[in-house]
Parts: sequence; structure tokens; C-alpha cells
Amino acid sequence: MTNTYRYLPDTEQDKKEMLDFLGMSSVEELFEDIPADLRLKGELAIPEADSEPVLMKKMSKLAARNVNATEYPSFLGAGTYDHYIPSVVDHMISRSEFYTAYTPYQPEISQGELQAIFEFQTMVSELTGMEAANSSMYDGYTSLAEAASLAVASTKRAKVVVSKAVHPESRAILNTVARGHGYSVEEASLAADVTDLEQLKSQVGKDTAAVIVQYPNFFGSIEDLREIKAVAAENGALFIVSANPLALALLQTPGKLGADIVVGDMQPLGISMSFGGPHCGYFAVNQKYLRKIPGRIVGQTQDDQGKRGFVLTLQAREQHIRREKATSNICSNQALNALASSICMSALGKNGIREMAQQNIEKADYMAKLLQSKGFNVLNKSAFFNEFVVELPRSVKEVNAKLLEAGFISGYDLGIDYGFDNQMLIAVTEQRSKEEIDKFVEALEAVVNG
Repeated sequence: MTNTYRYLPDTEQDKKEMLDFLGMSSVEELFEDIPADLRLKGELAIPEADSEPVLMKKMSKLAARNVNATEYPSFLGAGTYDHYIPSVVDHMISRSEFYTAYTPYQPEISQGELQAIFEFQTMVSELTGMEAANSSMYDGYTSLAEAASLAVASTKRAKVVVSKAVHPESRAILNTVARGHGYSVEEASLAADVTDLEQLKSQVGKDTAAVIVQYPNFFGSIEDLREIKAVAAENGALFIVSANPLALALLQTPGKLGADIVVGDMQPLGISMSFGGPHCGYFAVNQKYLRKIPGRIVGQTQDDQGKRGFVLTLQAREQHIRREKATSNICSNQALNALASSICMSALGKNGIREMAQQNIEKADYMAKLLQSKGFNVLNKSAFFNEFVVELPRSVKEVNAKLLEAGFISGYDLGIDYGFDNQMLIAVTEQRSKEEIDKFVEALEAVVNG
């Protein structure tokens, strides 16, 4: 193999025939319309191309330098979690009719894909306690920003209040989208590990389009949704909840606690961590906002012979026709990852998902109590799901480096986003065994006392 041939090879004869057809003598002539001072002089400062076998060896060596949760027990969460994924998930999503499928515009040849999306919507609606869900979003962070934009458009108000206990990346994307849509974002402070309700009351007024909280929040703690809903409702603001779908297997659903819009990320259910992505967001609403939902919705119908079928019931490809008046520029979805979540939920079943969620609660509680018995200060005052904050006597960065040497992927440094010195966010999922938890605590104790 030579460097001349690529995956879509053009031989020298191919190039000559194309140039002859164009009436040109060289490839450089194709760029004559670009001023010479704008063109690159010389070669790019990059290494020479390698053959495929040599490149594969190089990339394999680089990949082997990554630390992964298969080899190291992971106690890192903060939005991406090491959860059990039934083996059937990968087998199903690897079928070519699913992983090569595009948007199912033609229902007569897309019934399998359409039904898969329909089942995903149904399960999301059941988990969240809402009346309708769309066919998925890119991830939970963009879902939250889209929910805020829907609230602004619906209420004709120009302010959104979001808790600082909402994921930092969600808040970052929210601020970016808000600048484009021309509305403001205010952040409600914390009272320990949850939203400060008193400050929230002072911030939410008749100019507020939505109040946004996370459930469980970024610190793993459970917010009082009923109280926050009362603050929003008193001022006519929409109540938006970003919820972990796995936690909803045991927690009261946001829908029953008054949420107008529920969004979140499906990664905990069937989607591998993959070093951070891609994920799959969900977006659920009550009937009132059905026609304002971004993306698309698959519905159930009958054909002319009375047989059940599935179609794109609502597909607001609005950026094509309404441009700046569109409610959203999102016109796509994460169908393959949504399918992975659907298969995961189907394989586990209702009891399996509940058991999985229960293990998250019990194992996190076990580890928190074990740390406290060793003299560590666990900062969560509220009940938590599978994450909690522990205070350390040394910097989290330093501790994490030492724990990595000991064979553990440790927690998230809250100094990065919150400026909380020496505070670590630890995640404990059903994947962690008692032995792994005990050894981690032992190693942590040795590091901070060493």
C-alpha cells in the first residue's frame, strides 16, 4: 500500500481526465480565484501520512493510554455514569437496519424505526409522569436550553431563573442559547446542597418565564419540587425539571409534582460512557405544550386496512419555513441512542429498573456512612440518590492523581465550576461492589493521611 491511494482513491490518470475536462493543466488552477496572499505558502506543518497498518498501530498505542471503567473502578459521575447495560443492547443497535437508518420520513419503509421511537416516547412519558414526549434530543443539556426557549416563547416573558444546583454544562448552554434568543438568565443561590428557596422567591416575579431545577441536582441531592413549583405557579412561570431518568424509577415523578416540562439525559439507561458522548436527551411536556415541542413526535395510526402503523405525527421542520420565527432550530434526534435506551428499559423491565435505582441509593449511602466513620465530612444535608459531596483535607486534583495511581477513577473536583476548595463529588452506581467501595475508601484514607 502506498500513500497515493486513499479510501476514495483518485489515480493520476483520474486526476488528468478531470483536469482535461475542466480545461486546466494543474490542481492549483482550481484555486486561482483565491487571492495569492490568502493561500497557504508551502506545506502544512503536520507529519507525513502513514500507511494504514502503521497508523493503526500508532492509534492503538494512543488508545491504550486511556484509563477506562473496565479496568479501573469508577467513582466519577457528574453527568456521565458507569451503569449496567444489558448485552442485548449492543446486539440490537448493531443491526444495520437501525444503525444506518436516517429520519423515517417514508413510513411505508420505516415501520421498525418509527415503532422504536414510539416506544421510547411512551417509556419516557411513563418515567416522567408527563403526557407526551418527543423522539429525543441531542443530549440533556440542549434539552434544558430548548425547554427554556419554549417557556420564553409561550409566556412572552424575557427572564429565566435557574438553580446553581443545575449541571454547570446545562447552565453554560442555557446562557449561550439565551443570548441568541434575547432573554436573560438569573441563577438562584444554594442553601447548602439544594436551591435556596428564600432567594428563589425574591428572584421569581411576573417577568419570569420559567424556573429551572435539577432532580436529583448536580450534588446528588433531592430538591423539594412541590415547594419550588409553588414559587413558579404563584408568578405564572413555567416549572422546568431536568431529571435523571434512572432516579425516576423510585422518586415521585416530576409530572405529579407539578412540572410543566421535564427534560434530561438518557445516558444512565443503556448508553455507554464512551469518554463523554454522544448522549441522548429527552423532552416531555403536558398536552398544553405539545405543538410547541422541539424536534418531532411519532404517533400511532391505522392504515387503510385497519392495521396498526406508525408515522411522524408532528415534525416541525420549522427552520426551513419560518426561519427566525421558528420555536426551535432542532429538527433532528438521537434515534440510535434512543433505541439503546428503549432496549435497555425493555430488557430490565419495571422491576429491574427499580432494583437498579435502589442499588444506587443503598450503595451510595453505604459509602457515605463508611467515609463518615473514617472521619470524612459528607456535606449533603438532604437525601441523595447516587452522588454526594465529601470534604477533603487536601486538594481534589492532588488526591485524584494519587488515587489513579492506586487504580481508581475518583470523583469530580467541585473547585472547577463552583470554587469549592477540597470538595469532591463522588458517584456510586450499581456497578460498584462492596469490595471496590471498601478498597476505594481505604485508598482515599491512605492518600489524605499520607
